[in-house]
Amino acid sequence: MDANSLYFSLELVAGSGLTLNVEQRAALQTSLVIMKKNYKFNRVLFWGKILGLKEDYFIAQGRGEDELRDKKNLYSFNCMDWFLLPPATESMMEEVSAAAKGRFTGDPSYVYEGRKEYGDGEEIKVNEERRLAVTVHLIDEEVSVIPRGSFIRNPQGLVQINRSFSGLSDSEARKLDNFLHFNIPKNLKKKIINEMGEWNPVMDFLGPLTDDIPKGSWSLQFESAGKVCVLRSLLWLGLTFYHVPFTPQHGYLYIGDGTKNLDLPFML
Repeated sequence: MDANSLYFSLELVAGSGLTLNVEQRAALQTSLVIMKKNYKFNRVLFWGKILGLKEDYFIAQGRGEDELRDKKNLYSFNCMDWFLLPPATESMMEEVSAAAKGRFTGDPSYVYEGRKEYGDGEEIKVNEERRLAVTVHLIDEEVSVIPRGSFIRNPQGLVQINRSFSGLSDSEARKLDNFLHFNIPKNLKKKIINEMGEWNPVMDFLGPLTDDIPKGSWSLQFESAGKVCVLRSLLWLGLTFYHVPFTPQHGYLYIGDGTKNLDLPFML
């Protein structure tokens, strides 16, 4: 969620029972402004909080000119001092998958040990900071959400905020196919003929939530007397998205233990 509307946005996702206390909100209001200036970000978002056994990780995300590709993630323990996370690579994800098990400890230097499941069973060591970088990347890849039309791709190929977006209508917000994954699509389905009439290449370059497997991995509800559309992920429990129909207000927040609900296919 955008740092400029943090107080307002936190109230809209508080229906899940997960939020921040007054001290944390006040610290974020100051530190995120300083972060934006120091790192020369175009925009700063408060991404969420990953719960650890000793300490919790507060996560912020800075974005550059291209909102989709130019992202940097940072973490903090006190909402004031921020540390840059390394970008998640394929090799890093393989190491974390093989070695990191259980809950986060809250210590970035903590080392997980494991062995490769293929080849010669080579021993792998990976610290918690790398695991944190991979977890944030995976959650962003799999469950970050935007309403259709809120971002556009310009002629230069840059993905930017659509300044003319005025929000989905009440009826549009009740349909899951009007919400898109904010990631680089890998297997974007081609539109069938009867859907091409509404297709717009400027804003329909992302995959809709209706293409997710397994089906039923999202919960869509209207809260605050039916004025706020709230989506919750059942795959990454703790991810909450909100959108206020007829306004450009939208965002998402993750507050959870950073573990994926692998039992979901058996629960549906």
